[in-house]
Amino acid sequence: MDVISDARKAYRLLRRALATRAARQRVRRMLAQRTPFAENRFQIAVHFADTAVNMYQIRQWYRPLQRLSRRFPVVVLSRSPLGAEALLKDDALPTVFAPTVDEVEQFLARQQIRIVLYVNQNTRNFRMFRYGRRWHVFINHGESDKVYMASNQYKAYDHAFIAGQAAHDRLAEALWDYDVDSRTTMIGRPQADHFAGDLPYTPDDRTVVLYAPTWEGDRASMSYGSVRSHGVTLVERLLATGRHRIIYRPHPRTGVMDDDYRAANEQIISMIGRANAADPTAQHVHDDGPEIGWQLTASDVAIVDVSAMIYDRLATGKPLLVTRPVSDEAEIDRSGYLSDCEWLPAERSRDIVDEVERVRADEEAVARLGRWATRYFGDTTPGAATARFEAAVQRLSDAWEQHHDRGSA
Repeated sequence: MDVISDARKAYRLLRRALATRAARQRVRRMLAQRTPFAENRFQIAVHFADTAVNMYQIRQWYRPLQRLSRRFPVVVLSRSPLGAEALLKDDALPTVFAPTVDEVEQFLARQQIRIVLYVNQNTRNFRMFRYGRRWHVFINHGESDKVYMASNQYKAYDHAFIAGQAAHDRLAEALWDYDVDSRTTMIGRPQADHFAGDLPYTPDDRTVVLYAPTWEGDRASMSYGSVRSHGVTLVERLLATGRHRIIYRPHPRTGVMDDDYRAANEQIISMIGRANAADPTAQHVHDDGPEIGWQLTASDVAIVDVSAMIYDRLATGKPLLVTRPVSDEAEIDRSGYLSDCEWLPAERSRDIVDEVERVRADEEAVARLGRWATRYFGDTTPGAATARFEAAVQRLSDAWEQHHDRGSA
């Protein structure tokens, strides 16, 4: 059995290496057809060292960063061929491909970067920290009560933009000798100001249910995914009513670590396809597109795992259910919203139709959502978070100018 497992791992590594090599060649050809960027064009760089599988982490920042570019020109510094290829295809932000240290240094020599933003904790971020005379700022790719959100890695950055008071308190409690007040700025959720996307169905009298599970995780403490434990059953029950429309948006990494999760995900997708074939008016949706936002605002009820999707949904003030992890090892911070949420245990998945109707009719549950949204994001008035984000960037840019002027004197 170990021999078979090792053989599979070796095959996956070889396949990954070949895919990376081919992507590098394609990226070089794509860039050769584009006009090189002028010197000193950019002031903000987004360091993105991941492959295409984690593109969701930067895609949700496209619109806030595009708006920021009106004041501070933004470029994405991509370190992975597969990630660079996806970024170039999206063509949402100017992209530089710099897989080697030499190429990073050549880029920095041509551009006077004031601030480097990071959307995740990729280990290659550490290599970028060697370059001083600019701010290194962690902006993350979501807000949640996962243990990841209070990582000691925050200390590696000069500064962090966090969502709100809940994030502030979480870091203050978890990290030793970390001055949260001086090293973080609360900006809310700028992405929520740009939730957009055309509906892939025609609205009618069906109740729209968003099921947006996370992946299975790469360790026991992060095993929050519900695709295998809840997903097949709850999707099957909702498809059977004829009164519900499902928007199924699985995490892009679903099944990466666990073949059973991959199989459950494929089963759900197949079920949705068969339901639509049997009744074209149902218009159930398997959503794997880059746009995030319309799903949260269009759905009557959302079913999500312990993930950042909980907190994006909170900002809408609309009903949601949170799947309770089946693993006892999954770490859950019950000091925040998860102490007051509407849990959906795996055994209740068979009763999902009743659960959906219950949370829709519970006015107190909806009111609680509003109170928690304020704690996590502060002012959720449209545009407020974007204004705070841009003000935080302006403050760091002003500080950069002060340091730069002193250094030039």
